[in-house]
Amino acid sequence: MSLSGVKALTFDTGGTLLDWHSGFREAFAEAGRRHGIDRDWAQLANELRRRSLAAMLDQGRDEPPSHNIDEAHGFCLDALVADEKLAAFDGADRQSIAWDAPHSFPAWPDVRDGLRALRETHIVASFTILSYRLIIDTARRNGLTWDVVLSCEGLGIYKLLPEAYRRAAARLQLTPDQCLMVASHPYDLDAARSVGFRTALIRRPDEWGPKAREIPPHGQSGPYDLELDDLIELARVVAAV
Repeated sequence: MSLSGVKALTFDTGGTLLDWHSGFREAFAEAGRRHGIDRDWAQLANELRRRSLAAMLDQGRDEPPSHNIDEAHGFCLDALVADEKLAAFDGADRQSIAWDAPHSFPAWPDVRDGLRALRETHIVASFTILSYRLIIDTARRNGLTWDVVLSCEGLGIYKLLPEAYRRAAARLQLTPDQCLMVASHPYDLDAARSVGFRTALIRRPDEWGPKAREIPPHGQSGPYDLELDDLIELARVVAAV
């Protein structure tokens, strides 16, 4: 499908660009080693992610958002630790899992070079439910450069609400159809498309861990304008327009 007229690429960041699963999994495993506890840390990493997403998506529908993703990681972890009877995990352990790990998430291998190539021709924006501080820290850790960060924390309303996408486009002084939403999550792309964004699916088969079979919060309604395996491929396609 034609990408004519696209001026900006707006990126989901957690999952699409950052490998949250390995970050959380290793932080859980390290806390377990300190206390001589062995669990399915990959499953607990995924459960923390599920709970955190549920706490963030659609904030602002009925009242102003009450917390950011860093706070959600904290209170979701506290609840998970209680449910899993991991009382041995002390304040230092919880700080390591809920703050240190996400603020150090590694980027997928294609991300740094892909973003660099895309910035040569288009505005490149992080459009995310993640906090400003988390985006700052992971950008510095991974050598990523953004033209702008459009955190829902600052927009005052969270994806997947349509107004979040409209506000993101307005901040760029663009119409929705001049923006290409890039994400590995069909539910994000579906919401963006509903207000006029073009859409690009980036496949991240290991987002929930190797061989994991996770069900996204909402069903996929694709196909999308583009369906690709990485940002290097996306840069080649965009450059050819």
